[in-house]
Amino acid sequence: MTRSKVQPRQLWIPVAIAVAAMLPAVALRIEGWRPNAVLDMAVFGAAILAAGFLLSWGAEAAEKYISQGLILAAVALVTVLPEYAVDIYYAFQAGRAPDEGYVAFAAANMTGANRLLIGLAWPAMVLLHWWRSRQQSIQLARANAVEIIALAVSSAYAFLIVWKNTISAWDSLVLIGVFGAYLWRVSRVPKAADEDEEDEPGPGAVIAQMRPALRWPVMIGMTAIAAGVILAVAEPFAESMIDGGRALGIDQFLLIQWLAPITSEAPAVVIAVLFVLAGRAAAGLVAMISDKINQWTLLVGMLPLAMSLGAGRLMAMPLDARQHEEFFLTAAQSLFGLALLLRGRLSLPGAVALLVLFVAQLAVAFTLRGDASRDIAALTLVAWGYLALAAGAMALNGRSILKLVRTAASLNTADDPAITAPPARRSSDATH
Repeated sequence: MTRSKVQPRQLWIPVAIAVAAMLPAVALRIEGWRPNAVLDMAVFGAAILAAGFLLSWGAEAAEKYISQGLILAAVALVTVLPEYAVDIYYAFQAGRAPDEGYVAFAAANMTGANRLLIGLAWPAMVLLHWWRSRQQSIQLARANAVEIIALAVSSAYAFLIVWKNTISAWDSLVLIGVFGAYLWRVSRVPKAADEDEEDEPGPGAVIAQMRPALRWPVMIGMTAIAAGVILAVAEPFAESMIDGGRALGIDQFLLIQWLAPITSEAPAVVIAVLFVLAGRAAAGLVAMISDKINQWTLLVGMLPLAMSLGAGRLMAMPLDARQHEEFFLTAAQSLFGLALLLRGRLSLPGAVALLVLFVAQLAVAFTLRGDASRDIAALTLVAWGYLALAAGAMALNGRSILKLVRTAASLNTADDPAITAPPARRSSDATH
């Protein structure tokens, strides 16, 4: 591994900025003061964003030294805590007050987070890689067959939820089980040595190069502070989006569907972008695929459990007409994204297709926000378009499916860098 020289200020200046962004929200939370719905949304949103960066910096440094067992699960949970905190709050409130629209808000936040990852974050990795190197695809490592299979299983199961029109406790058991199996399988794939791998860019590099006696207290301290802030401000941030949407005259469903995920996902996406700009495009893309698996299994699976906790009894999370089509569209997009990965890479044309379709669905949602029936019909049409494209891609790449399954099942080393054909230069896998 190449060790680049880093300066302490590369850590302490960003940390100081993050702490400064969190302090106003902490003060408002302690005093219980809510000056203005829009201002609240900005202050609490900034705190969530800053805390997410602290979590990401600590987790990126920790993954250089820990990659197995329960610690791996803890790292995976920590990095997605901002998104989970907001969505689980909505689900919990849906159980306590089922007639106040919280079910829709929980579904909006979950579907928005999932669609942002595939529709915006995945294409961004490929487009940045093309801009930087003029290479028209990102080649995944052989070990990343595990991610592709995990995405395939969770995406297939999503259509059962669409058919049932509810997310039940049984679905929670299955999806959390898929997530657990994914983590178990990943933990058994040895971390590959890579001569071309450089240190994590930015603050993570400073933490990783600290002596152990200082490194671990810094990582644990950053994680504890950030997690505490997120848990403290998740409720006022979630409520401020509802009140802020009303004050601004913006559809609350759309505001929660897109603003909350952008705020909570931004730190992880920024880290992935830095990987790509540092010449580690595969690491950036794999980080976003792993994030999608987390969202599509663990997050979805926890919603009915949070709702049951709020209600004080076991219950399923229902999907109304709009939520059903939103979930159907999310499942269809996931299937298309999966189909594009079957050859072990994401190409530039595939990335452009994902981005164009995402922008199209976003335009439809905002254009037809005042006409529920037309909005639902348009979402359904876009979903069937995704499915048609997925069917075509799978017809072309179908022979790769069994090979991926065999690879994922038989992996005991990460020495072979490519799933299908080796690239000219190996890129590191951020999660293995």
